[in-house]
Amino acid sequence: MDNGLPFISAESLRTGNNLIKEMMKKLLFFALLFVVFISSSLHAQDIIMKKDNELIKCKIKEIGLDEIKYMMPEYSQEVVFTVDKDDLVKIIFENGKEMEFQVKMTNPETYTDNKKNILKIDFLSPLTGNTTIAYERSLRPGRSIEANLGIIGLGIDAGDRNAGGAFVKFGYKFIKDPDFYLRGMRYAHILKGGYIKPEVAFGFFSREEWNYDIYYNNVNEREDVLSGTIQLVFGKQWIFDNTFAIDMYGGVGYGFTTSDNDIAYHYGYTIAGTDFPLAFSTGLKIGWLFR
Repeated sequence: MDNGLPFISAESLRTGNNLIKEMMKKLLFFALLFVVFISSSLHAQDIIMKKDNELIKCKIKEIGLDEIKYMMPEYSQEVVFTVDKDDLVKIIFENGKEMEFQVKMTNPETYTDNKKNILKIDFLSPLTGNTTIAYERSLRPGRSIEANLGIIGLGIDAGDRNAGGAFVKFGYKFIKDPDFYLRGMRYAHILKGGYIKPEVAFGFFSREEWNYDIYYNNVNEREDVLSGTIQLVFGKQWIFDNTFAIDMYGGVGYGFTTSDNDIAYHYGYTIAGTDFPLAFSTGLKIGWLFR
């Protein structure tokens, strides 16, 4: 019977149903992909490690010169937090890569243009009967080591003692840093500034001593002397044009000597005596910097 409607065969219906099912499958597949993408985007997190051991799980938005900007998943995407880079140890990004941070004041990269070695001479030492050469090397910002070698007898022999020998000194410098930090601060030079230096020293020399025999005749005898000190040395060093250095210092501590004549001046330092073993040292060094 003809009711005016177009005839649709069963085969056409089956084909249409299959097309609809295929389209639904594709739509469902793309919907799942979209959900997975959004979910991974929401849960992907960077980690900020602070110096106080706090961990911040977030999404880094910007790394500036002085601060980091980030978002927290539990807050609106319009809320942006900031943290000072000087308060951070490092950032661990979601892909596993890491970025570490250091305070500019103590970051070795800040001083790559600074010469790290100084060869110095104790400027006044030849006037006191010896010549002292020193070598200083920077280990890191605020820390350096220094070694001294003194040649006894290489200088003016004001007392006509014909002394000969040597002494060595080894010290570890703690260069003073500021009482407080401002953003962007750095040492004027990695080896410049006031310092305190624990120092040990050892020396050996022989020299003539004037004595009298029982007939009051003048008798010259040669005495061998071994000595040493442990001192705290306080000083200040200036650096000019990354080339020239001036180092003024003075030290105090304990000392020992084998001298039977109670010698006070031991060329590299002064020891009050065997009964009161207080040791002193002072000097003025000039030096030249090199890499």
